[in-house]
Amino acid sequence: MDRYIAREFGGIFGICLTALVMIWLLMDLADKIGDFSESKEMLKTIFRFYITRSPAVLLLLLPYSLLLALLYSLGKLSANREFIAMIQSGRSVMRITMPLIFAGVFLALITLGLNYHWAPIAEGSVNDILAEAEGKPKTDADNVLFRNPENRRLWQIGSFPDDYEKGKSLEDVEVTTTRADRTLESRLSAKRASWNRENREWSFEEPLVSHFSPDEPPVFTNHAAPLVIKDWSETPWQLIKPGLEAKYLGIPDLTSWLNGSSKVTQFADSAPYLTQWHYRIALPLSCVVTVLLATPLGIHFSRRGAGGGVFMAVVLSGLMLLVTTISLAIGEADLIRPIYAAWLPNLGFALLGLYLFRRRITGQPIYLILKRLLPGND
Repeated sequence: MDRYIAREFGGIFGICLTALVMIWLLMDLADKIGDFSESKEMLKTIFRFYITRSPAVLLLLLPYSLLLALLYSLGKLSANREFIAMIQSGRSVMRITMPLIFAGVFLALITLGLNYHWAPIAEGSVNDILAEAEGKPKTDADNVLFRNPENRRLWQIGSFPDDYEKGKSLEDVEVTTTRADRTLESRLSAKRASWNRENREWSFEEPLVSHFSPDEPPVFTNHAAPLVIKDWSETPWQLIKPGLEAKYLGIPDLTSWLNGSSKVTQFADSAPYLTQWHYRIALPLSCVVTVLLATPLGIHFSRRGAGGGVFMAVVLSGLMLLVTTISLAIGEADLIRPIYAAWLPNLGFALLGLYLFRRRITGQPIYLILKRLLPGND
């Protein structure tokens, strides 16, 4: 019986996932075909773009495929009176749906693996592929600010080119140094700046250095040769962190960012990064929550209960997505603790799913919940 239920669900889940991927692919391709047409090797660019993005696409569509497969397979088994026959054979509703719960846990593990690193990185790298197709330089971050309070230096970097960690120069760099009383001491502007890993030296090309003294006009100095500075502790890896968007970082990168910000107070707020770190772990739970919401609502023992259960499942799943989005935005704004922003929506809807399961197990009609909410049904 377990194999039969798993086979029924698995076949429908594969169809739903394939259909959603194809629909998403056609819609996204129609939206980006103009960008792809600027590439000299259009088909190769399209193939590379969607292969790179595939982990993020799977992460996006897995919960929806799970919901549709649950509602269809459970509705089919209920309409054929197979659930009634299974219950009459001596199995409880919880025992009958156990293969579906295991499927939700299995998909949650897959989601955890995708969300750990590959999906966020994939979603963040697609812009580089489009830039390369259009003949534009690839950048890892733009308009980055970094503050070193210990040495009272503020860095402003126009762009971090691709492979900056391999020695490529940073573009449009400006470094402002202040005194202890917060007055300007100097400002260094350069078209490009590079960092030597071996010597740990900064080299600034076409530099313009401004020196500021109290009650005196600033003194500007141009250097024909590159200006080399040996005693600055900043590295490109430190400078780029405030410019990296939290939603495009996996757990290893987020952990590195948070560890670095604990040692040096940086210009960027840590709340979005901490919220996304917790969300990377909390998101997979949504697969299990989807099972808890859809399973009791997808099972019906009368013709009247079919449409209402499907409607409630879709509404609750959409509401869970909306609440999660709002909660993450509040957490990233540092209005509530990031751990609460990431976990409370899933935990709240999980409790609701367990309540619906309890009503289904005890034989109480679930549609009565909606009936009580309507006016005039007190």
